[in-house]
Amino acid sequence: QVQLVESGGGLVQPGGSLRLSCVASGAVFSIKTMGWYRQAPGKQREFLATFRNDGTTHYADSVKGRFTISRDNAKNTVYLQMNSLKPEDTAVYFCNAYTGPEAALAASWGQGTQVTVSS
Repeated sequence: QVQLVESGGGLVQPGGSLRLSCVASGAVFSIKTMGWYRQAPGKQREFLATFRNDGTTHYADSVKGRFTISRDNAKNTVYLQMNSLKPEDTAVYFCNAYTGPEAALAASWGQGTQVTVSS
């Protein structure tokens, strides 16, 4: 099992930037992908970006060009650089990891970090 701890959230003005970090511990050798999701009040959890072990990345259309996911395997950490933030980006941001064999992937989640975009 993998444990995930996010950090880096906070209050930022529209147009500003934040970088979120997520450190994985435990069975990190079993991680296949790491990614980011968010959930705004009253809305479903939304996929943002993922970083696969082969180095490929995938983004939701809503953040493509503004958010960048990166990963430091030596530190077991995944980052989300968020630029040109908008009030609608306000949400709790969750780190995610899929582990195990491809036929039976298991999802692990962090506790979330609040991002508020407001003037």
